[in-house]
Amino acid sequence: MSESAGAPAIQENSPLARVESVSRLFGTFAALRQVSVNLAPGKCYVLLGENGAGKSTLLRILAGLLVPTSGTVRLFGQHEPLDARDRIGYMSHAPMLYDELTGVENLRYFARLYQGRECLSPEVALTQVGLDPALPRTLGQYSQGMRQRASLARVLLAQPELLLLDEPFSNMDVESAHQMVRLLARFRTGNRTIVLTTHQRELAAPIADWVLTLKAGRVASLEQGSPTL
Repeated sequence: MSESAGAPAIQENSPLARVESVSRLFGTFAALRQVSVNLAPGKCYVLLGENGAGKSTLLRILAGLLVPTSGTVRLFGQHEPLDARDRIGYMSHAPMLYDELTGVENLRYFARLYQGRECLSPEVALTQVGLDPALPRTLGQYSQGMRQRASLARVLLAQPELLLLDEPFSNMDVESAHQMVRLLARFRTGNRTIVLTTHQRELAAPIADWVLTLKAGRVASLEQGSPTL
């Protein structure tokens, strides 16, 4: 379905997110051009497109890290992304972890940023992504797959309802990537919504309810997936 047909949408009574005619300019460069899409709760959306297509820009707008130049974004009803940030987890392409600390030390540091909120313990978050909280190795000694799982554990600390993941399979070997896919399939349960960017459609196919392709900042297509996990 192309963006000329209006807002590509799954027929849900209450979409988790409504993106309406969103454009984002960086100087004279249009990273997004009149993007409209509705996101349903409890689904996994895979964003595809070449470098510069606008995938990461859209993800950052949903996370409240960028403001659209024009258009509107509403999450969880009528909330703007900044107002809903306690319900959003964002995993950037960069790990945002400290190489000189162990996994559990990293998560204990980030857990202090969520004081007053009901969070997972660092030990539970690491265990959920298949990492040993007692591992004495520092992040600098982790494999790429372990680093990505530790990054996911950091995002899961605050138990977000919306997971936004920028290239979660980046630089992983095939087995590590498949392990990440299996983890995400588990975390999608309980009506949690996942939006992820990737260049590797085949890796995300087992969990993709919908595949959104961006081209030159526009919605080129929205295809229903056939998830197997």
